[in-house]
Amino acid sequence: MAYLIAIANEKGGVAKTTTAVSLGAALVEAGQSVLLVDLDPQANLSMAVGVEPVPSPRSMMSVFQDFGSLHEHVVETGIPGLDIIPAAFDLGMAERFLPIRNGYEALLRRYLRSSSWKYDTILLDCPPFLGALTVNALAAADMLIMPTQAEYFSVSALRTMMGLIRKVRNEHNPQLLYRLLLTMYDRRNRIHRTLAEQLRVTFGNGVLETVIEVDTRLRESAIAGLPIIYHSPHSRSALQYRALSQEILAYVKETSAEPA
Repeated sequence: MAYLIAIANEKGGVAKTTTAVSLGAALVEAGQSVLLVDLDPQANLSMAVGVEPVPSPRSMMSVFQDFGSLHEHVVETGIPGLDIIPAAFDLGMAERFLPIRNGYEALLRRYLRSSSWKYDTILLDCPPFLGALTVNALAAADMLIMPTQAEYFSVSALRTMMGLIRKVRNEHNPQLLYRLLLTMYDRRNRIHRTLAEQLRVTFGNGVLETVIEVDTRLRESAIAGLPIIYHSPHSRSALQYRALSQEILAYVKETSAEPA
């Protein structure tokens, strides 16, 4: 069964989509088969892998409307082993009609928790608000990765995220675990160093060892429509996302080896 990772934070601009596409590509490079699921109406993840965000019978919106099997919505990217269920701008309507459906929080869990999936890892890229789409992702996920800048407003947003994690654990997914990922980090910045240290003291093992530093190559890769692993394979951020993939794989291997 695929390992499900949601990537979410209430705060926008903290490299959620960059992390989804970069981690996905790094996992593929490490030998995994990966499915990306774009849950953001802005559809940046879809565009990042060259899929146009136009309303389509093969987008996440039609998934939530129960139009066909989820498998029918998978689109191949130009990278073997990396597929996507894309989003389009009409996905924003899901925030209005999903909450009126009974048990809507478990829709993605029902769709994705299936042994028929051929993927090793499924990455769910969430919108920058904590609505029905994000709740669906957290209710389905094994792990939540929260990309977080070492900045005051980004750190403050974690309070709301932690409240949502507790709610999802209590009501839908008691096994959900989380990890913080420091992104857009500048080691020369004293405030960044101080806040990063405070996060590690506060959350302990809840903070991933890998840190993603500021790198202009990441912006260039988004324009090129290629993950950083392929756009600039020897760049600092490519090496760091490779390290992140290895850290995630090591954790999954360790937990799967633990006795039930």
